[in-house]
Amino acid sequence: MPKPKIVSPDEWATARKRLLVKEKELTRQRDALSAERRSLPMVALEKEYVFEGPEAGARRTLRDLFGKQRQLIVYHFMFGLPPDWEDEGCPACSYVADNFAGSLVHLAARDAAFAVISRAPLAKIAPFKKRMGWTFPWLSSYGTDFNDDFGVTLDATHTTYNYAPVSQQPEGRPHEGEREGLSVFFRDGTRVFHTYSTYQRGLDPLLNTYNLLDLTPLGRQEDEGIMHWLKYHDEY
Repeated sequence: MPKPKIVSPDEWATARKRLLVKEKELTRQRDALSAERRSLPMVALEKEYVFEGPEAGARRTLRDLFGKQRQLIVYHFMFGLPPDWEDEGCPACSYVADNFAGSLVHLAARDAAFAVISRAPLAKIAPFKKRMGWTFPWLSSYGTDFNDDFGVTLDATHTTYNYAPVSQQPEGRPHEGEREGLSVFFRDGTRVFHTYSTYQRGLDPLLNTYNLLDLTPLGRQEDEGIMHWLKYHDEY
């Protein structure tokens, strides 16, 4: 990867100001996009989803995951059944979790709860979560339609991911099994609504490590493929 050109301080300041104009425009566009996202319509959920919670024998509904909050953010963590995953969750999803784990304490102040949900049984999830040192709520959707209904399972029956048939995916056909994603829900009294879901590169804003690397001259350094460099954080 080529190194940046060496210039005088005045030349650098001129180039930096030129880039700043584009950065400010991108910020304005991002703010407008966020406002448009907030104005999306929502869909009432008629089905009750019941998950296995982290406490032994605990069963929790999607409504329970809100607690006292009116908003709920769910990260769909790729951790399915063998042979896809044995005793470890997806390394890329683990990287995402490392990025959001430390910031969740602030969500409740803005009326939002957070949970991670995977298809793997809790007996698989619990030891891996302990190994990674994560404290966020992580529940199992094993035996439910939750992953299917929110577009994070690909198989012979479920062939759409990120709002398009897998045959039309620009990044190539995703592998069958569990996929990554994020869904947002809103509670009005006892009623629960689905307001938003995003997948693949739509998760990039969660990745503070990438955001920091994007500020550096060498960038993400992913010439061999997106996220191919990742390891579990206890293996570096």
